[in-house]
Amino acid sequence: MIKSEKEYQAILNRVEELLSNPDNIENSDSKSYIELNLLSDLVADYEEKYYPIPTPTLSEAIRLRMQERGLTQKSLSEYLGVSTSRISEYLNGKSEPTLKIAREISKKLDIEASIVLGV
Repeated sequence: MIKSEKEYQAILNRVEELLSNPDNIENSDSKSYIELNLLSDLVADYEEKYYPIPTPTLSEAIRLRMQERGLTQKSLSEYLGVSTSRISEYLNGKSEPTLKIAREISKKLDIEASIVLGV
């Protein structure tokens, strides 16, 4: 368990050192491989507690999927079967999708239901 920011930084530096040698990543019999995995778990636990990644908003999740899939507001509106103005409202946080549309957003854009429903 990492107890302080100073320990965290020291362990992070050691992880970076270990990552610089490909053998430490690929050779599961090496002591450095084991050390790297143990330290990485410690870092992950510390970061989860002190540097949590916030859940994205529906707007952020939709924008990300639009960018990843090269969708415009118009093409997304056609894909989901809603008007472009409704898509604009979702993106600007002015409106929430109906349950039916929320299901379509979750399924078609592969966005977790908890994000779509704001849970």
